[in-house]
Amino acid sequence: MKSKFKRSILVFLAFSLSLGTGVLWAEKTASEKEGAKPVGMAKPSEPVTKGEKFIIKGREYCTECIDNSECLGCHTKISERKFAQSVHGANSCNSCHWDITDVKTHVKVRGAMIYAEPVTCHRCHKKEGVEHYASAHFINDIQCKDCHKDIHEMTPWKGDKVRVIQKCTTCHSDDGYAESVHGKAVIDGNPDSATCSDCHGLHKIPLLKGDEPKNVAFRKEFHTEVCQKCHADKEMMERNKVFLIATQTYYESYHGKVEHLGYPKLVAGCADCHGFHSILPQDNPKSLISDKRLVETCGKCHPGANANFVQFITHATHTDPEREPVLYGTFVLMTGLLVSVFGVFWFHTFLWWRKDFWEKRELRAKGIFFPQYVRPDEAGYIYRRFSYFDIVIHFTMMATFIGLVLTGLPLKFSHAPWASGLMHFLGGARMAGLIHRICAGITFGYFGATITYIFYFLFFKKIHGNPNPLQRLFGPDSLCPRWKDVQDIIGMIQWFFNKGPKPQFDRWTYWEKFDFLAVFWGMFAIGLSGLMLWFPEFFTIFLPGWILNIATIVHSDEALLASGFIFTVHFFNTHFRPSKFPIDTVIFTGRFPKYELVEERPEQYHRLLAEKKLETYRDKYPSALTDLFSNVMGFAMLAIGLLCVFLIAWEFLV
Repeated sequence: MKSKFKRSILVFLAFSLSLGTGVLWAEKTASEKEGAKPVGMAKPSEPVTKGEKFIIKGREYCTECIDNSECLGCHTKISERKFAQSVHGANSCNSCHWDITDVKTHVKVRGAMIYAEPVTCHRCHKKEGVEHYASAHFINDIQCKDCHKDIHEMTPWKGDKVRVIQKCTTCHSDDGYAESVHGKAVIDGNPDSATCSDCHGLHKIPLLKGDEPKNVAFRKEFHTEVCQKCHADKEMMERNKVFLIATQTYYESYHGKVEHLGYPKLVAGCADCHGFHSILPQDNPKSLISDKRLVETCGKCHPGANANFVQFITHATHTDPEREPVLYGTFVLMTGLLVSVFGVFWFHTFLWWRKDFWEKRELRAKGIFFPQYVRPDEAGYIYRRFSYFDIVIHFTMMATFIGLVLTGLPLKFSHAPWASGLMHFLGGARMAGLIHRICAGITFGYFGATITYIFYFLFFKKIHGNPNPLQRLFGPDSLCPRWKDVQDIIGMIQWFFNKGPKPQFDRWTYWEKFDFLAVFWGMFAIGLSGLMLWFPEFFTIFLPGWILNIATIVHSDEALLASGFIFTVHFFNTHFRPSKFPIDTVIFTGRFPKYELVEERPEQYHRLLAEKKLETYRDKYPSALTDLFSNVMGFAMLAIGLLCVFLIAWEFLV
């Protein structure tokens, strides 16, 4: 009995399953025969062809199956003639009102109209629909019909910008746009002039309101980037006789460089100076950049702006001798300085490397690997070369110089592919600026300490023989140039070309004195110009604003000269020449062996012997910690310096 019962249940289930499958197959077949789309579509997501049928929730629909005259018989407010002439004139009514399948069922028995479902324009206008969904209009529930109210009479706009203005100003006041240079040009029929859609777009309207940091940053960036779309087009600017290099000069300025690096909210953009909608010519008293309002405009960011301050040339170019002769002259002077200094010292470096390399090689080829003029048991005696004051000053200078270069490079070469990444690594433009100013402040501090020490050296320090200040200034322990340095330069050149022996150097060589004195020139050129750019409101109390333009050129080019010289010439002189390679740690330890003193500074050695002062300089070998610190710090600074050289070369050569 049980087995029969089970068989009965199985037969019943098999019969039910077969019956259900048959019904579904029959329904599917019928639908396919009638040309209808499968059941279950929520809405037609794509435009459908004329007469095509589809099924939604069991109900059949058909596009363009209803003649327009049937609709217009009731909808008399719609002009058949105007609709036929509109952009949608080739469509039937139920191309948009797809849910109306039968006019008879569209009207209830008692005459009350059945309201159709809202029209979905995105079915056909997909691109516009996607843009609208990502727009400020969609966020604020502004639909297609709110702008396109004349949907049944809409004619092709054919790029007519006046129509755009009329459409947008129905909700948005023009905020002075109609009186602006753009608005007047559009009204006069200039197709190049900017209208609402050129800046904000037609459908993908960006959201500009909000006080959130992201919104503020985007708004600042937007108000600059939209201007570049037209003003960076040279052909458009030429045919409209507009200032051609506005975009270029902006991105060459501090404001433009910081904006390009990704920090627009920290600097002024185009709209901050020129306005948003009411952009007026400079000779118009209402213009933000007119002589009457310029102090007010600059004062929004620079509270101390005055009549001198606004003489700063905002769109300055240093490559046009006719437009800006003073800036052009400054640029030529600084470029000449760069070329001459690098040319002379790189050539000097090459000649030195060649001579030093072959001389050392010849000695090693003869089996000479140790000092020739010092007894082997005395060659390793350690003598002090630098005082603790010297070491601290040099270390401070080295650390702050690296900090200044790293934070300045992204601004100098803001369009380089690595600039933005380096700026982000440093913590952003604000943090990089803070680091730069801290390093600059410390630089002024150690420079002041050096000046104080020079004063102490000349007038108060106890020196053998008690020489007067003038004798001290030009004595062997001074870094002031003297006639012997000229003789050493001539002797060095003769040695390069095998015309004489290597000069007998004293405590300081001519290249070391040049490095030292270059700091004084650097503090005048880089330091003073940097102070002007740091405190522009103060300096323009008694200086015209265009001095800041000169300071920008000098600061930038002199910084390039200083960094390029230190990381190439100075590194070679002190570390990379064959007799020193790969590093000389004496500046960190302050001590060096006797054989170096005898071979590299023989005149100092013999002078100390004659004065019986040599043993007073005798010292111990540096401790393990000092030795380790010197090597780690030295190689780290060398690596950073070479990285900077690589980045600079990348920008110039790639």
